[in-house]
Amino acid sequence: VQLQASGGGLVQAGGSVRLSCVASGRTSSSYVMGWFRQPPGKAREFVAGVRKSGGTTHYADSVKGRFTMSRDNAKNTVDLQMLSLKPEDTAVYYCAAGSPQRLGAFVQYDYWGQGTLVTVSS
Repeated sequence: VQLQASGGGLVQAGGSVRLSCVASGRTSSSYVMGWFRQPPGKAREFVAGVRKSGGTTHYADSVKGRFTMSRDNAKNTVDLQMLSLKPEDTAVYYCAAGSPQRLGAFVQYDYWGQGTLVTVSS
């Protein structure tokens, strides 16, 4: 499966951005889908994830209440709506697919998009 993320850009603190990830090849419904981010000079970190069958979406504590992940298996897309952005949300955002035992374990994901940069200015 190939993943293509888009929607990043420069936004002021308090603003919003919506990221989209389109899956091609094998359908995204076959995989757990996740969003991760890598701030400048820091390690990659979990943002949000949802299992194949849908159900509860899990979020990192740092984004709970501000970010919403949604998946549309019919369109093979997963989106990340980000509200009330903070400068510390600045990062390259990646969508990922796989069969991890734990949603937050990025090493357990098999497929990655190319990343899209979100820069939040103060």
